[in-house]
Amino acid sequence: MSQPSFTTALIVGAGAGLSASLARRFARSGLRVALAARNPAKLAALCTEIQAQAYACDVAQPNQVARLFEDVARASGAPDVVVYNASGRVRGPFTDLDPAAVADAMAVSAFGGFLVAQQAARRMLIAGHGAILFTGASASVKGYANSAPFAMGKFALRGLAQSLARELSPRGIHIAHFVIDGAIRSDAYREPAERPDSLLDPDAIAEAYFQVLHQPRSAWSWELELRPWVERF
Repeated sequence: MSQPSFTTALIVGAGAGLSASLARRFARSGLRVALAARNPAKLAALCTEIQAQAYACDVAQPNQVARLFEDVARASGAPDVVVYNASGRVRGPFTDLDPAAVADAMAVSAFGGFLVAQQAARRMLIAGHGAILFTGASASVKGYANSAPFAMGKFALRGLAQSLARELSPRGIHIAHFVIDGAIRSDAYREPAERPDSLLDPDAIAEAYFQVLHQPRSAWSWELELRPWVERF
């Protein structure tokens, strides 16, 4: 069976970490790359590096998400790879949490995922082809103290991915959810010398996304867990 072929990737919730590694990996394979963030100015250097286009989008606003997909389609073609990498986080003792802040976090982590996936699916179903990839976390499968809103949002996003996999996979749309179970290495956050590779390498994560994206449809994964070799689970 021939390997899947993709042309345009849209990464929503783009920044300097994992999403930047994903953007570089996709661009290196020849895909046109579009990036979406609330503040696209922060993506200027990355856009120059990989010849990507950045768009402003608040993922919790249905009109902005719909316009994002229209703008990307006009500039680069309808995206056939969509990565949802946005999340909202509010920490603190449960009884002290501000309901409005929790609602905002849930809107980004979960409702935004719904809005982006809906716009992507509408276009992919017409084409009979595409992939929607969701970035999860340890909190997708286990809730931590003082982090109830993050767990609520990530549990909901995982449920969305599982439901979509059952509904859309038989129609040619690959749905995959990634449980990133551990901290991700960055310029500001590096592992100590005595614990090498104790943080997730964002480039290694991006490679795992790329491998799942190119799975033959006779052996699709709907979920993949990634963690450093020393991470407890």
